Amino acid sequence: MTYLAIITRLLYTHDMYYIIKRQYEAPMQRFFGFIVSKYIAAKNTKHVICEFSKDDKVQRKWIKKDDIVLLTQDKNHFVKVLNRFRDVESVQQKLVEEAKAQLDVSIATFTIIMDKEIDLYTDSINSDDTKYLLYDI
Repeated sequence: MTYLAIITRLLYTHDMYYIIKRQYEAPMQRFFGFIVSKYIAAKNTKHVICEFSKDDKVQRKWIKKDDIVLLTQDKNHFVKVLNRFRDVESVQQKLVEEAKAQLDVSIATFTIIMDKEIDLYTDSINSDDTKYLLYDI
């Protein structure tokens, strides 16, 4: 490739890298997909440096290699994997929401039953000969 061809390629093509990484901060979102213009990695390091532009400024973010699920230039593959993860995430999030709703019902039922049981006991000691220390005060 000639020098002119290399310069032309650099000027007119903008290779992008597509990354999916594991997320640990938010329990209901276990992955994050994004696009970077450049990455730097080496065998003897535990991180990858991703470079991207934000507000017309070049920024770099360090990501642990172990957290990277996918690093590719194949946009179609990236979208396919991302959509697969989103579909699974959606199903699992729905199951969690249903479980939370069931938990709310169980807590409400627990509260009602316990309040009734406490009220029954309280009513029984008021009508009984059972000694209740606060009555003497």
